[in-house]
Amino acid sequence: MSRLSKSIVLGAITALIGLVLSFMPQIRVLEESFGLDLLFHLRGSREPPSEVIIISIDKLSADKLKLPIRPEKWPRALHAQLLDNLSREETEVIAFDVFFSEPRSAEDDRIFAEAIKRAGNVVLVSYIKKDKIRAGNDEISVEKLIPPAPVLSESAAAIAPLPIPKVPVQVRQYWTFKTTAGDSPTLPVAAFQLFAKDEFSDFLKLLSTFHPPLPEHTLELVNNLITNKAISQSINKVRNTFISDTSLAENMLREIRSAETSVSDKDKKRMLELLITMYQGPSSRYLNFYGPPHSITTVPYYEVLKNEHRISFKGKAVFIGESETFQPEQKDGYYTVFSQPNGVDLSGVEIAATSFANILENMPVQPLPLTLHYALILLWGLVLGFYCRFYGNIATVAGAAGISVIYLLTAYLQFTESGRWLPVAVPLYFQLPLAIIGAFTWKYTEASRERQNIRSAVGHYLPADVVDRLTLDTADFEEDKRVVYGICLSTDVQNYTSVSEEMDPFQLGKLMNEYYDKLFKPVKYHDGIISNVVADSMLALWINLSPDSVSAQKASLASLDIAKEVEKFNHAKQVNLTTRIGLHAGYIFLGNIGAADHYEYGPIGDIVNTSTRIEGMNKYLGTHILISDEVMKNLYGFLSREIGTFRLAGKSRPIVIHELLCRTEHATQRHKDLCSSFSEALAAYKKQSLQTSYDKLNEIMRLFGEDGPSRYYLNLCLEQREKPYAESWDGVVFLDKK
Repeated sequence: MSRLSKSIVLGAITALIGLVLSFMPQIRVLEESFGLDLLFHLRGSREPPSEVIIISIDKLSADKLKLPIRPEKWPRALHAQLLDNLSREETEVIAFDVFFSEPRSAEDDRIFAEAIKRAGNVVLVSYIKKDKIRAGNDEISVEKLIPPAPVLSESAAAIAPLPIPKVPVQVRQYWTFKTTAGDSPTLPVAAFQLFAKDEFSDFLKLLSTFHPPLPEHTLELVNNLITNKAISQSINKVRNTFISDTSLAENMLREIRSAETSVSDKDKKRMLELLITMYQGPSSRYLNFYGPPHSITTVPYYEVLKNEHRISFKGKAVFIGESETFQPEQKDGYYTVFSQPNGVDLSGVEIAATSFANILENMPVQPLPLTLHYALILLWGLVLGFYCRFYGNIATVAGAAGISVIYLLTAYLQFTESGRWLPVAVPLYFQLPLAIIGAFTWKYTEASRERQNIRSAVGHYLPADVVDRLTLDTADFEEDKRVVYGICLSTDVQNYTSVSEEMDPFQLGKLMNEYYDKLFKPVKYHDGIISNVVADSMLALWINLSPDSVSAQKASLASLDIAKEVEKFNHAKQVNLTTRIGLHAGYIFLGNIGAADHYEYGPIGDIVNTSTRIEGMNKYLGTHILISDEVMKNLYGFLSREIGTFRLAGKSRPIVIHELLCRTEHATQRHKDLCSSFSEALAAYKKQSLQTSYDKLNEIMRLFGEDGPSRYYLNLCLEQREKPYAESWDGVVFLDKK
């Protein structure tokens, strides 16, 4: 599969997983609690419309007016005075977020009711009571609107509920029409209808243009609104008209925006569009908060009552209710994204004012339509997954972070400028890490597979640790050089030339492959490294930082096992590949040797050459396994005999050579007696007691049969008789043959 195809696959997987997650209810909740909240925090506070003002019923006002803290205990005559003050300033609409449930002092109620009637623009809040009724065997929950006291209800321009879910649920939405309570318009909608009272006649005329059955109700609706009668019922009739005719809003808006429209006044045109949008839109909408508590202009109740305020209420929409700035005094708080660390929440009247302001601006938080939402999730997943898989690891992280920042910036700008809510949680919290982790995992799996392929291919030629380094980084291949302490094991087939002459090359190659399979197993079993193979010769290594007995033990055990394996091999194949082995130890240079485009990995140094010379001594001494004193001094648990001290051809320093016979537990008494007798003969030879040495060597041959080292020294004794050594002779045997 090509890189392009893999990138498309990962993009498709990222897109589909994001799409599946988007259908899950839990993810939708997460999109609100994390995605939407993140956008609010990034945006911060924004300027609310100047047409909206809150009059706060608070502890400060209670103290100033020497009244109880609870507003329901305040004399309603004070509210009448407040209304008169607001009316004198030509306030456009006044909405109370205070439930005047029970009749109080008859005189106070009368005064308050008359003030409400004089103002002609007051909206009172109704209470939603939940009841359960029986329907057969089922119990159904219904909501019933409880109006204020009758004397006040009859005087109000409108009565509407303000449904807000109570904590611990975070408030994010508001209702324009409460569907579970008879599709009743809520406080913000009723207040806005009064706010747009002057444009309602034009609104109904435009409505009747595209909905012919309406004219018979037009005059009634206009009169209701002008005389403040049954405003809620009027709003419901218009709302039902928009619900029944889905194309109505689009036709009306097109007419308003067309050049031929009779509506020329800019502000009136804007209000007509807002009315259409209010009636056309969904019953539940997301609040576009303006910031923390008191972001909307707030004036204490006592300042308005005593005319101590400095702002104008002319043409404004005023919301009156409890609103505190300190948590201990706050009784009407709702948890929102802008709730403060000190515990202060937005009050109910602030949420009502925010809802009204959103309608006035026509700027609620607007989620994308589902088709666009899912399309964006798919497109984002495709782009992100494709990018992460197509480019390298560093580019993956940097690029994914970069395009994610661009996406978040786009979401932020859309949210800030128009209230458009692009999904954030799924694209950034799920698809982004999924694409990055998926790309890294895929690349890592491929890299591991490639390394394994390299290991399998190159492992036949290089040591495992070198293969490990090579699979991680081939850039430093030439620099992979070091000086180590190594034990070198050299092998050679004594009669290879004669065997190769008699065999077909193909058959010879097959035979040698099977032969080396037998040699390699003991080396690898004892943790050795196959360093080199040339024709019938093999070089194996045991590497360490310094001399140690463990490596010497392993190399010696491997030598004995090789001898056994070769014996079995010769018997099975009916051949005679006599294998000679030489062991030597010391510091060697290990690394890549070569130039241009050809390198070989292996050891270089005198130790390597000497191990080969020691191996070659076997053919002169009639032995199979010879080891140097450098190896022998770190060895235990083996039976061996010293063969003598030799100065090899081309060497200036003599070397003590031992024959490795077997492990101690496998040694017979005959082996031990042979070693003891040979040791005596060798000692006599070194002392130049040639006759004594000669006699002992002959005795060995008589008792133990043919013995290679004994035969070699017998010949030396005979040579010494014919050509005596110099007086300075130290028992070192000079071997001038390789």
